[in-house]
Amino acid sequence: MARSDMETTPQQMSCMEVWGGSELTDRSTEFSGLEAWVYSRPYGQSPRGGDVVYASSCATGRITRLMLADVAGHGQAVAATAADLRLLMRRFVNCLDQTELVRLLNRRFGDLSAQASYATAVVATFFAPTRTLTLCNAGHPSPLIYRAALREWSLLGQDAAPAAPGPRNLPIGMMDIADYDQIDLEMQEGDCLLAYTDALIESQDADGEMLGEQGLHRIVRLLGDTEPARLIPTLLAEIGDRYPDNLSTDDLTVLVARASARELTYSLGQKTRAFVRFLGSALGSWLPGAERPPVPDFHVANVGGAVVPALSQRWQRRSSG
Repeated sequence: MARSDMETTPQQMSCMEVWGGSELTDRSTEFSGLEAWVYSRPYGQSPRGGDVVYASSCATGRITRLMLADVAGHGQAVAATAADLRLLMRRFVNCLDQTELVRLLNRRFGDLSAQASYATAVVATFFAPTRTLTLCNAGHPSPLIYRAALREWSLLGQDAAPAAPGPRNLPIGMMDIADYDQIDLEMQEGDCLLAYTDALIESQDADGEMLGEQGLHRIVRLLGDTEPARLIPTLLAEIGDRYPDNLSTDDLTVLVARASARELTYSLGQKTRAFVRFLGSALGSWLPGAERPPVPDFHVANVGGAVVPALSQRWQRRSSG
């Protein structure tokens, strides 16, 4: 399966910006303390697919959120759902705690689109001051994590603690009362997250057997220390070469995120535009039936830490203790 090379120079994410959707995407983006590469291709010749990917940056650039969802259906049937997911990403753009976002996604997903009733999803929130990545998996294939210090890939969730009672981590929209676990990962420079949709694990190996999560893990490990900017095309080429129909019968999306040491700075013009975006959202929230404005939550790390960065570190120590 051929595809163009990823952009060599990442686009810098602006404050209060949300980008993404369900159309063809081949993009690299830089956030504060994080770089991300996304490749998404709808099935066949459709301009939009069932895979939806979004990224957002908060008003100060300190909170980055990534969401990858595989929505039931294809093409225009999920276009309205993708648009509504963008609205929810905007609503929670300044919230450090993603728990409410995931719960709201689950409760409201059945109302987002008459054609799509459920989706699997991975939602991840990166907080730059503490280098913490909080991840929730709602029935989605297990992401992989690369630890640069160990030079090793592993599947996330394989050694998770026993689940609490009740339905948990189900695809969103499947059961109103389902709850979702949040995994906190301390990301060191060079650590990578690899998330993907099921086109990869439903591909076949050279012997005709389905790869599954373990097969994908094995291939990623065999690829070795591939540069993150080249990981997606290298991985897709390897899977595509193993069996004739691989990666050609479904929507396809791969997301790679790497922790970096670079903290972005923003010009006065960028900060002004971010404030205008926030003000527009706040004013729009007064319209009948509108969503609430994207106000920050009241975590010490999110509000106080924006003024005194040391408060972010103190909150992180308390949370981990």
